[in-house]
Amino acid sequence: MKGIILAGGSGTRLYPLTKSITKQLLPVYDKPMIYYPLSVLMLAGIRDILIITTPEDLPRIKKSLGDGSDFGINLQYAEQEKPNGIAESFLIGEKFIGNDSVCLILGDNIFYGPDFTALVKQSAVNIEGAVIFGYKVSDPERYGVIDFDEKGKIKAIIEKPKVHISNYAVTGLYFYDNTVIEKARQLVPSARGELEITDIQNLYLAEDKLEVKLCPIGNAWLDAGTYDSLLEAAHYVQVIEKRQGIKIACLEEIALKNGWINSTHILEQLKMHGKNSYDEYLKSLLS
Repeated sequence: MKGIILAGGSGTRLYPLTKSITKQLLPVYDKPMIYYPLSVLMLAGIRDILIITTPEDLPRIKKSLGDGSDFGINLQYAEQEKPNGIAESFLIGEKFIGNDSVCLILGDNIFYGPDFTALVKQSAVNIEGAVIFGYKVSDPERYGVIDFDEKGKIKAIIEKPKVHISNYAVTGLYFYDNTVIEKARQLVPSARGELEITDIQNLYLAEDKLEVKLCPIGNAWLDAGTYDSLLEAAHYVQVIEKRQGIKIACLEEIALKNGWINSTHILEQLKMHGKNSYDEYLKSLLS
């Protein structure tokens, strides 16, 4: 399975923070925002990853992450020249995906919880159709919302409904088989001029090949794309890390546990860093 992070957009909801820097490099407590979606793909066991961003932001993100070798992964980069919609990712990344299945995650989405790693690992194996994740929210009108029938089976996905459908929003994490490329080719731009990811889901739904996994209680999903949600995400990460003595989205730790890098690799990286709590945490992993 291949992985794609869509880190595009102009970040207007975070202006003026994003006047000179892409939102994906803004700090969420002690790490750049893009570390969090990247960690999700790594937790799922995905090593070949394409980062799609704007022409202006690509050099900055590439400078931050490099080719991925620091984390035992293979990173490639591509441009989305205009914000033409999430589903355009599959057209931009068609050659990168090749004949594989693919996981797409949005660059401002943060996931964490005791059951989450097992959930994404299961979703990445032998996928036929599509798997999306539902999360219970208090403000569903901001999202694509899942409409269930009386038996709890998915009936439709409604984008930003004006009337109450349900409290389950579709998160920015999606697993697809290889037919997603052909489905993306079928799309026509919506009224706002974008290729909508909801239209992809509904094509799978029409084939009865769309599975929804509801995130278990106790697992967190945060969309760090507004002032408030960015601050909330930073506070959440800070509290968990301080209380439990762990690091959320520590890419080196995930790579080490996956057997993609070894302790010598981390020691070499530490030689190039200054003294900080992140490096102290890496040192503690080795001891």
